[in-house]
Amino acid sequence: MQNQTRTFAFPALMLLIPGLAFTQNVCEQTPASQTKDPSIATGPAMTRDFVRANYTKFEYRIPMRDGVKLFASVYIPKDVFTDSRKYPIVMERTPYSVPPYGIEQYRDKLGPSELFAREKFIFVYQDVRGRYMSEGKYVLIRPRNPAAKTSPAAGKETDESTDTWDTIDWLVKNLPGNTGKVGMWGISQPGFYATAGMIDAHPALVAVSPQAPVTDYYQGDDVYHNGAFMLAHRFSFYMAFHERPGDPSPPPVALPFQYGTENGYDFYLQMGALANADEKYFKHQQPFWNLNIDHPSYDEVWQSRSIWKYLSDIKPAVMLVGGWYDHEDPQGLFRQYYFMEKHSPPKVETLVVGPWNHGGFSKGDGECLGKVNFGSKTALYYRENIEFPFFMRELKGHDLKEGAQPPLPKAYVFQTGLNEWRKFETWPPADAKTASIFLDGHGKLAWEQPAAAAFDEYLSDPMKPVPYIDSLNKGVLKSYMTEDQRFAATRPDVLVYQSEVLDRDVTIFGPIHVDLKVSTSGTDSDFDVKVIDVYPNDTPDYNAPAPPPPPEDEELTLPVFSTMGGYQQLIRGEPFRGKYRKSFEKPIPFEPGKPDRIVFALPDVAHTFRTGHRIMLQIQSSWFPLTDRNPQKFMDIGKAVSADFVKATERIYFGGADGSKITFQMGE
Repeated sequence: MQNQTRTFAFPALMLLIPGLAFTQNVCEQTPASQTKDPSIATGPAMTRDFVRANYTKFEYRIPMRDGVKLFASVYIPKDVFTDSRKYPIVMERTPYSVPPYGIEQYRDKLGPSELFAREKFIFVYQDVRGRYMSEGKYVLIRPRNPAAKTSPAAGKETDESTDTWDTIDWLVKNLPGNTGKVGMWGISQPGFYATAGMIDAHPALVAVSPQAPVTDYYQGDDVYHNGAFMLAHRFSFYMAFHERPGDPSPPPVALPFQYGTENGYDFYLQMGALANADEKYFKHQQPFWNLNIDHPSYDEVWQSRSIWKYLSDIKPAVMLVGGWYDHEDPQGLFRQYYFMEKHSPPKVETLVVGPWNHGGFSKGDGECLGKVNFGSKTALYYRENIEFPFFMRELKGHDLKEGAQPPLPKAYVFQTGLNEWRKFETWPPADAKTASIFLDGHGKLAWEQPAAAAFDEYLSDPMKPVPYIDSLNKGVLKSYMTEDQRFAATRPDVLVYQSEVLDRDVTIFGPIHVDLKVSTSGTDSDFDVKVIDVYPNDTPDYNAPAPPPPPEDEELTLPVFSTMGGYQQLIRGEPFRGKYRKSFEKPIPFEPGKPDRIVFALPDVAHTFRTGHRIMLQIQSSWFPLTDRNPQKFMDIGKAVSADFVKATERIYFGGADGSKITFQMGE
């Protein structure tokens, strides 16, 4: 067994806290300032007054090699000027603006967490090219420019890597009190810019942390998952994210889009075919939306934006961060990690994954998500014990506590189910063994392939799609990846397979590989696969208030009802658009009624199905409005009209020599 260590957090506890159906995260969160680690310097709550009292703000327009000037907001500790102190630079580049604008207007937070502002660094926030106060033309997830070389002597061709190089070069030469060392971080799209910055990096850039990074818009991040369009998220995003009209200027005041209902399922169903969105709502004024709809296959538009393909021979130390339940970019950090591991990986490279949704590690305490509790304040633990030490070590050359701390492991992951932090020197763990679980008749999952071949079938009606949650929500519920799936298990258009009650813990590390033998009566269909942890019926609500003690004269008390009993927790789920079963570049139709195979991978997990639980699979052909509806006809779905949407009979084949299964790495 390979050398590995465990950091125990708490027994595997699950909870339910009553809350409104519209609540994104019903758990109460401990404010980030309430840290429990006495070695971390604490003080008054981080406020704008604190920042203003300890930092001086500057604004610069930094020239790029082609003459375009990019706006940067810079905060320098005051003791640089009073005591000639020197500090490393910590930078974020973003398309989302760097408010507040104006040298007398201060932020109320600096850096990845308040620990950084208290420790003191020089903080730089930059509007990327073409956004808000920066000059130039913005291009969505700007493609890598093969003609652009980061050395300025190579010419005036630019991309995001050269813009980062030029920015850093100017900063280290012009900012007072800097040590000549730079670190970068960013969450989501800013994570993309952090990634771009470490390609042919400036020598001063020594530490980079892409966090929940946009890595490949088509291959599992925001826009497409296995060819299925992420409808609700993209619609709400592009209702708020627009091109800048005219010259550089601060963000305009904008009112949020009015859905007219809290029922997102009904809103998108009434919208009708995907093509109606542009006519009804975007009014032909949103080119980013049209870019998404006009390119449903993995063509050059998406391939040129696949930043992970350029991550060879990276020099800075890298810490990739993300959440098991990232509802926007679940795949990006894994794609970056696996590619770098195969192509001259950086000397320092750590993969950090916790039980968080998109960016959930950066705020709150991380004790719970939706109804699921993780038994400890995982986000606080990460910020204090992983993120901050990483930047301290790489930028300041020392550790937080007395004595040397060991370097971060290759993988530092939170193992859900058991609810404990784990450290591994390879990912997935080297001693994990390949195992499969097979679909069987009568809704069973078996550890051996059934001898007899058979099939199950269901009728998929795109006019009555399967909802992705059992509550009202206009967009994408931030906790949907932990939500109870019992509502779907009772639908006739959802196939359910589950194991016997487990007599031992079953732990899965890494990606889950799906291998389905399917057929459809149509010429195209989606096949959505969900891996689910089914709780025992006596699972308590650990966060529920303790019942009052019985009166002294009572000998018996009634049992407390627990809504977590029998809970079907989504662990992993992904759609697959069937016409892409051979290639994401060139879709092909199904031959109606003819069996074919769909093979794909669900993003990585580190999860233990506990003794007494069951493993469940649910298979369906719609997941609405998380993904758009498939008309179940082979066509360009972006051009479909209402008449194109037809019912189809879907079959899943099991048993025999080539029945359906899922395969994974089992460990301890």
